[in-house]
Amino acid sequence: MRGAHKIGLTGSIGMGKSTVSGFFADEGVSVWDADSAVHRLYYKGGAAVEQISALVPDALSPTGIDRSVLSVKLKETPALLKDLEGIVHPLVAEDRERFISGASTDFLLFDIPLLFEGRLEDQFDTLVVVSAPLEIQRARVLDRPSMTAEKFEFILSKQMPDAEKRKRADFIIETNHSFDDTRERVKEIMRELRRK
Repeated sequence: MRGAHKIGLTGSIGMGKSTVSGFFADEGVSVWDADSAVHRLYYKGGAAVEQISALVPDALSPTGIDRSVLSVKLKETPALLKDLEGIVHPLVAEDRERFISGASTDFLLFDIPLLFEGRLEDQFDTLVVVSAPLEIQRARVLDRPSMTAEKFEFILSKQMPDAEKRKRADFIIETNHSFDDTRERVKEIMRELRRK
């Protein structure tokens, strides 16, 4: 849909983006999720499967691309990342464009973990950063199955520091309070955006 207001939502791992996305959806905002788009591309029959399996044959499984195998290969051969991004980024951008052209709401939200790292900020009218103190972030992430402190540090090293993201935001949503407080903050942001 042309003319819709595009909201870019980002934040580092464990900050609560998925919860916040859900609250925006409750406000009638159409949501596109970058991680879900990648899952679709990697799943059996997905647009990225053939090209990625040509790049990393071991990553091909009966259900598509095995991300854990891919992750190990990337740690072993960091140079592969550039090739992988060359395959995945254009396909993700196509998926995002399809979402935009098929949307019928006045506000569209794009949940993109690496929004700033991918230099995508110019594509959005409003930038929202989801944030929480490091100790809360760490506890949330380490509570995930198969997550380790080492893996958490590795992921953090690939992401822009939270403080820098906060500086670039039009709005910050703190998720270290109750769900009700977070939901109220989303409502407040939407009230302000609708007034503009």
